[in-house]
Amino acid sequence: METHFYWEDHLIELALKAIEQERVKSQSPPHDHELLQRAYQHCEQIIKTASKTFYLASGLLPAGKKKSIRALYAFCRVSDDIVDQGPIDMEAQLEYWRHRVLRSIQETQVDPSDIEMLVALAWKDARDRHQVPGMFIEQLVDGVSKDLFIKSYESFTELVAYCYGVACTVGLMSMHIIGHKGIDAIPYAIRLGVALQLTNILRDVGEDWQMGRVYLPRDEMEEFNISEQDIASGIVTEKWRSFMRFQIDRVRLLYASALPGIRMLHPDGRFAIAAAAELYREILTGIENNNYDVFSRRAAASSAGKIRQLPGIWQRARSGKYPEFQMPVELGRNSIRGRLPVL
Repeated sequence: METHFYWEDHLIELALKAIEQERVKSQSPPHDHELLQRAYQHCEQIIKTASKTFYLASGLLPAGKKKSIRALYAFCRVSDDIVDQGPIDMEAQLEYWRHRVLRSIQETQVDPSDIEMLVALAWKDARDRHQVPGMFIEQLVDGVSKDLFIKSYESFTELVAYCYGVACTVGLMSMHIIGHKGIDAIPYAIRLGVALQLTNILRDVGEDWQMGRVYLPRDEMEEFNISEQDIASGIVTEKWRSFMRFQIDRVRLLYASALPGIRMLHPDGRFAIAAAAELYREILTGIENNNYDVFSRRAAASSAGKIRQLPGIWQRARSGKYPEFQMPVELGRNSIRGRLPVL
């Protein structure tokens, strides 16, 4: 039986490289408690404003892990915003941000009115507490920087490599904060990261086009006879619906292959990650309900609908009884488990 998708090997190797690097626990200088709390509060406000789904899901974590996950999200949000909304010299600004989040932060350097510095302070404190490998941060910033130069992807393999940088790294860092059972959890985190990012991509086709970006694989667009002009026109045709059904089916398959990994997380974090995954997956249903119109309508689940789903998600996460995914032969290849080192 196949156990890995054909595109996973390289991404797993990237994750292992980050984990295997020398992990000397960084010693942050002590900070004023009030300043640090203010920094964490800014992170909380960022996620509350930017993503109601992840704000709800992260609220299901114990207090300490909740703060750290929200600091991680804020770091990712700032990184993304530099590329999407930053000044003309976005490349230089992104490199400056990379330097900020990786260096040791002295209290005298922190301007309480500088939101980016407060986010960097909170994230530095959180990643030191949980010993998050710094290479994941490097990989994420490298992934985000692709948006400065690459506006489209020729194949799904190229697209998932992009997804690794901007999304899978977030899942891998989250694993360190929540706690996990070792390297066996890595493929599940990668699949979930790809699924979440592809969900964003399908939801935001129209918005991305307005920014000059097409994240849909060009070879698959050609197969379904979809052109950039079709995206520019924003008209939902039968060939567009067929194309979107294909994309959505694949993303649902990725969620199904990722959710069994919930049982590999620390018990106090399983509910939150399961909620984030299952609630975000509902965006796909929203796209379907909008007749695959991702040009003039933004798919989203209602807050009330999310709340109604939580008891069922809690039961599945608590029991760990997500159906074990059976890899279709045409999607996978032989396992590389034998080459995975023991930590």
